[in-house]
Amino acid sequence: MVLGFLLRTTAKAGALATTVGGGIAAAKIATSDDPETTFKIYTAVPLRLVRDSFTVAAIAFDYEYSLLGLPEKSAERERIKHEVHTRSARRLEELCFRNGGIYIKIGQHISQLDYVVPPEYVQTMRKSMLNRCPVSSYDEVCKLIKKELGAMPEDIFEEFNPVPLASASLAQVHDARTRDGQRVAVKVQHSHMTDTASSDYATVELILNTVHWLFPSFDYRWLVDEMRESLPKELDFLVEAKNSEKCLDNFRRLSPHLRDYVYAPRVYWNLTTSKLLTMEFIDGAQVSDVKEIKRRGIEPSDVAKLVSKTFAEMIYRHGFVHCDPHAANLLIRPMPSNKRSILGRKKPQLVLLDHGLYKELDVATRTNYAALWKALVFSDAKAIKEYSVKLGAGDDLYALFAGILTMRPWNKVIDPATDHLVVKGTDSDVSELQMYASEYFPQITDLLGRLPRVILLMLKTNDCLRSVNRSLLQGSSLETFLIIGRVSSEAVLETKKMQRKSFLLGLSIWLEEILLEAQLMSMQIAVWLLQFRKALSG
Repeated sequence: MVLGFLLRTTAKAGALATTVGGGIAAAKIATSDDPETTFKIYTAVPLRLVRDSFTVAAIAFDYEYSLLGLPEKSAERERIKHEVHTRSARRLEELCFRNGGIYIKIGQHISQLDYVVPPEYVQTMRKSMLNRCPVSSYDEVCKLIKKELGAMPEDIFEEFNPVPLASASLAQVHDARTRDGQRVAVKVQHSHMTDTASSDYATVELILNTVHWLFPSFDYRWLVDEMRESLPKELDFLVEAKNSEKCLDNFRRLSPHLRDYVYAPRVYWNLTTSKLLTMEFIDGAQVSDVKEIKRRGIEPSDVAKLVSKTFAEMIYRHGFVHCDPHAANLLIRPMPSNKRSILGRKKPQLVLLDHGLYKELDVATRTNYAALWKALVFSDAKAIKEYSVKLGAGDDLYALFAGILTMRPWNKVIDPATDHLVVKGTDSDVSELQMYASEYFPQITDLLGRLPRVILLMLKTNDCLRSVNRSLLQGSSLETFLIIGRVSSEAVLETKKMQRKSFLLGLSIWLEEILLEAQLMSMQIAVWLLQFRKALSG
């Protein structure tokens, strides 16, 4: 009955979209300065809505029909459910690629939601969403460059490679050389992204609202709200260029010990507009390419530590956070100064790309989030609850919030063992996580709906960093949590010092610092012992 209604609804939505869209399109095309472009936009909107609607209906029907009559938790039901998950994930993947634009951004987001969606969706999206993005034709690239800079690429650049080096959901990058011989990377926005964005929001919002109405436990309407706020900033490359400069300035001012180890390509402002970004070309290895990193004489464990330090500083100290740190946006190269460690290893430099998606944390949120991570690292159950509640999880879902942040069940989160947060990536760890996500799906949906959107972006950043660590170390590491524990704790103490109002309060902060150093030293000794045992067994 529900599915029959859903199918009728999607059919009516498609027909209505076609009728209304056709009337609006005719009027707009007739008065447009660019009829060809306007025609493409207004014919695409109803087509996307119909495509969305029937994909949702097909997925819903597949689940309802395939699982009909199968006993809950039976082996047969689990086997069939796996098959339906796989088919549905492929349908959703195909929808994202056919519609393009923000749909690919949504697919990329799904690929990070290990704790929310079935693993079949995560694995399907993760395999394709970063590697099969749309590519604009060279004619489209030339049209955009001429519109933005007033001339064709060959008139502006000494050399311009018509074949893109890489393509992402919103733009693609071309290799070029300026008139004075500098090698640059030119980021060109895909044609009509800004024109179709508002209609894409509307169609995605309609589908999510419909699905939520029919299936109340599935509520991801906040995703559209977040994208409506963040995507216009990502589509303005002037904002991205300013973000990259602000990020480096923060490291110079607030984290000088890392200033030489973190880099962003220099922006060529005379060749940059809201839809075109020209920047210094950087030759580096993707952070997930362990083989290439080693070939360049760099240890993956050193890279993992640098990535952890960099983002810990951004999150807990700067409050200005790069929220899209997936592998394609993080490059690794040896330090240009050729600095080496005591053991003679080349020191890595982290190059941050794609600065379109940043979030600013106000002082209260940044401090509470730092205090929460300090509590997680040191297994302080009382403080975990206190700061989870302050961040919006509530008295009832604070344990679940802690589990999502750490990918560990509550009994492991509060375990006093030094390595209680380390995820080894074994089959038992993976199955435990999947069981956890499946069992608490309604509560997870509720939690994501009540958390502030800035915290949702921190969750996304956290997931991306976990994926990077998994690539570099085949799991998480105790050193990563030692870094998080130190930087988050120091950030909390720095805030307390700024708010100090009496000698006694200053004395208590000083004693807290001493206790912190003792805790961190004990953790460091534990790290050394584990490394020593591993070396002996290896």
